Amino acid sequence: METTINSFIDWMAKTGIPITHSITITRIIAIVLILVAALIVDKICRKIIIPAIRKITAKTESDLDNHILSDEVLNNICRLVPPIVIAALTPYALFTAPMLQTFIMKFCWIYITIVSVMLVCSVITSLYNISNQNEKLKEHSLKSFYQMFKLVAICIGAIIVISTLIDKSPKIILTGLGAGTAILMLVFQDSIKGLVAGIQLMANDMLRPGDWITVPKHGADGDVLEVSLTTVKVRNWDKTIVTVPPYALVNESFQNWRGMFDIGGRRIKRSINIDMNTIRFCTTEELENFKRQPWMEGFEATGNKEVNLYIFRHYLEYYLHNHPKVSKELTMTVRQLQPTAQGMPVELYFFSADTAWLKYESLQAEVFEHILAMLHTFGLKVFQSPSGTDIKNFQQ
Repeated sequence: METTINSFIDWMAKTGIPITHSITITRIIAIVLILVAALIVDKICRKIIIPAIRKITAKTESDLDNHILSDEVLNNICRLVPPIVIAALTPYALFTAPMLQTFIMKFCWIYITIVSVMLVCSVITSLYNISNQNEKLKEHSLKSFYQMFKLVAICIGAIIVISTLIDKSPKIILTGLGAGTAILMLVFQDSIKGLVAGIQLMANDMLRPGDWITVPKHGADGDVLEVSLTTVKVRNWDKTIVTVPPYALVNESFQNWRGMFDIGGRRIKRSINIDMNTIRFCTTEELENFKRQPWMEGFEATGNKEVNLYIFRHYLEYYLHNHPKVSKELTMTVRQLQPTAQGMPVELYFFSADTAWLKYESLQAEVFEHILAMLHTFGLKVFQSPSGTDIKNFQQ
């Protein structure tokens, strides 16, 4: 190529064009030809090669190649081709202009480095999308790791660009950065702490996207949307979005309701206060009537006289054990609590068979409405503070 260029310069000189003008014209023509060659190669890649690759990936049954060879990845690969062509042809075409050649080569290598970093980041994004489609991997918060890999790629690219601009080895820049480690740690402390916290959260299986968590200090009470390098996004039940630093979840306590969904039951723990003036022994007629009821099956008598509250607690246990919406595998009990000035608390402790919030609230209301309706059958009453109407009736 050098011989051809020299011959062309000599030919123009023989036609009467000054040698300096001949060299300038030759450089301009060489630059134009290099740009045309780069443009042609770019068009071939975009119009022929990429459509062919897309047709091939569309015919495969697996989605793996569709993600790895996504539009963003292929476009970044195409962006790499023109500067590579220019960098390959420049030393041969511009050997007569070393300064211009050096400038163009630097520009090409900087461009190639930047596009290479973009290509690596797009491949990392494709890998993240692939992991999100995997049933096992999507349960773990891997986004922070992919973001960290992108950050490392960007830092490496920045070091290469700086070393190209100042014509120094990357080792010299790394040596200089070693002295500024404290400053870098101060600048990237949230990212570093977020990465460490993300590793702890995943290693201990403390948090997954989709978990319902409660973090009162940060006003978070809802589903986890995503776990990134610096933030954990939580969508509250009022549809607001709260961001919490990952290291805050490691250093502080938070409540994860995943266990409730895993066991398939949601706890109901509520008591009702019985008026202690209505707790008494059952009459013979009441006992005879109760014995004829199917829910008396399995009743253990304590003596000739039975307390109405004792029979009522047995009825509640029978009612819960036979309720279709109450879990039979989990703990279930009816117990008395410490008597108070507001009466004798009777607590129901059981689990719903469905963890959905609306069904859970519906079951809770259904059970206690039934209890209130059945109390009079056992001669019991609920303790209730007197209202203004009660005081007025008492005065009259």
